[in-house]
Amino acid sequence: MAQPVTIDQLREQIGSERMSDWVEVSQAMIDQFADATGDHQFIHVDPVRAAETPFGGTIAHGFLSLSLMPMLAARTGAPPIEGVRMGVNYGGNKVRFLTPVRSGSRVRGRFKLRKLVERKPGVWEQVQEYTLEIEGEEKPALIAEWIALIYV
Repeated sequence: MAQPVTIDQLREQIGSERMSDWVEVSQAMIDQFADATGDHQFIHVDPVRAAETPFGGTIAHGFLSLSLMPMLAARTGAPPIEGVRMGVNYGGNKVRFLTPVRSGSRVRGRFKLRKLVERKPGVWEQVQEYTLEIEGEEKPALIAEWIALIYV
């Protein structure tokens, strides 16, 4: 595990990127997401019908691709922040789904620290750009700008 960094040290990393390892998006993962969200559209869960679409098979839900962000962020090796009591999602400024993630594809997260500002004493707003890359694809699955609040 990496050595903790201070907020000031993290602020010096604005513009830096971290990348996760590759993770397979399996049909089982897609099916579990469909069950959790109630979104059983055939392009996600019916390989026979989905094969007849321009996708040529089942694809992950866009929100499944987005929801991989915390897991992939944890796999970047980013150091913990010294003195953090908690971090919470605050929302997103932009989300664009660019390329479908086909069942069985491997994806990885690329994270770029865009902004880190103190909103009030002990509460920091962190903005990261999250790009979900698909192995072998030229265009990413998605690009999102995500905001977290860090309580120190």
